[in-house]
Amino acid sequence: MTSERYGEEHSPNGGRIVWLADDGAAFEAGMRVGDAVRAVDGQPVRDILDWQWHSDDDEFIVTVERGPELHDLEVERVPGEPLGIEFEDAVFNGVMECANSCAFCFVAQLPPGLRPALSVRDDDYRLSFLYGNFVTLTNLEELDVDRILEQRLSPLYVSLHAVDSSVRAQLVCPTVEDTTLDRIDTLLNGGIDLHIQIVLVPGINDGDVLTETLSWLASPEGVLSVGIVPLGFTGHQSRFSRSFTPAEAADLIASIAPLQTSMRATRDSAWVYAADEFYLNAGQALPDDASYDDYPQYENGIGLVRSFIDEFAEASDGLSAADHAFVTLTGTLFAPVLKRVISDAGLAHIVRVVAVENRLFGGNVSVTGLLGGHDIIEAVRADGGVGIYLLPDVVVNSDGLLLDDVPADELSVRAGADLRVIGSDAASLVAALATAG
Repeated sequence: MTSERYGEEHSPNGGRIVWLADDGAAFEAGMRVGDAVRAVDGQPVRDILDWQWHSDDDEFIVTVERGPELHDLEVERVPGEPLGIEFEDAVFNGVMECANSCAFCFVAQLPPGLRPALSVRDDDYRLSFLYGNFVTLTNLEELDVDRILEQRLSPLYVSLHAVDSSVRAQLVCPTVEDTTLDRIDTLLNGGIDLHIQIVLVPGINDGDVLTETLSWLASPEGVLSVGIVPLGFTGHQSRFSRSFTPAEAADLIASIAPLQTSMRATRDSAWVYAADEFYLNAGQALPDDASYDDYPQYENGIGLVRSFIDEFAEASDGLSAADHAFVTLTGTLFAPVLKRVISDAGLAHIVRVVAVENRLFGGNVSVTGLLGGHDIIEAVRADGGVGIYLLPDVVVNSDGLLLDDVPADELSVRAGADLRVIGSDAASLVAALATAG
């Protein structure tokens, strides 16, 4: 998929307006819901970032598309006053997609029959800045780099995996010239901070290769954190049949410990963090809260378990649970942790944990967020359907659908049980236990 680049003459689609404040400057200028914003002061707007950048003045001209016509509207506002406008999407001209064929690409391993939107392999630096999506930088053009530097799109989240060129070729499999390391240098020299992700594949980019990668990343101060996550694979591919063994996971944890110690002495943070899966797989205790610093890799799933454990302990202190039998549904990875947390809180007599096996994806996929509706329904039926079943909303998208398009509001009927979707954080679980009726 091609997408229009920063610096070209016009935006082909524009940003569709979905909400306007009646007393906002945008509405008073004549903008209306349904209009598509095409330009500000003649400059194209391809996304919400362009809009924010070009509409920062107190007076400007907005070009909107309304039906077949273009209209230039003069916007005036009190300095600092919100414009009172919301757009349908953050990106107006299509998501930039990945130009690589990564050996471990999860999207390439999806089971057949899932909705097409799940197969979009986004590799868009704008979504990286806005939402923390990890990108490879292999599809950046010079105009993209110029824009990142000009608009100070920092920090960005980058999937690197390795700095050794032969290993990168084996893992990333770029279909264009791989200039990622040069791009990283340019961005760092331009003052753009980066958070790095390394997907670790046993026998390929671990060991000495990982040591080289971390050494290269540790030099510039603009690399704020590095998260190391283990290979994940589904049952719908034939390239991988295993990830890290418990012993290998323990070795990885031990291998980064000296660097964590030295970085804490020089940068006041551990800087490099192993994914929760490594600790759970190795059977080791998770680091304490302070070890995660300000949780810079939280959106990458690093520190989620520690955060949940601590939050549950605090929220459940003195809890007087409702007089019901509860069953919490979770993935097989987190189930042992949740059982221990509930037991430590003295709630095991009223709360059971059911680990839902992921048959939709298979392989080593065990996280809760990738559970499908049919697997959840079958797990509840097999459990007997007695009690109040609590399901974290991480499995449901904004349209109320699970990954296999089962509507969340049909789960109870299909499972033949009282199944309730609750928030995914510990406080939401505690609240459900206290107030269910």
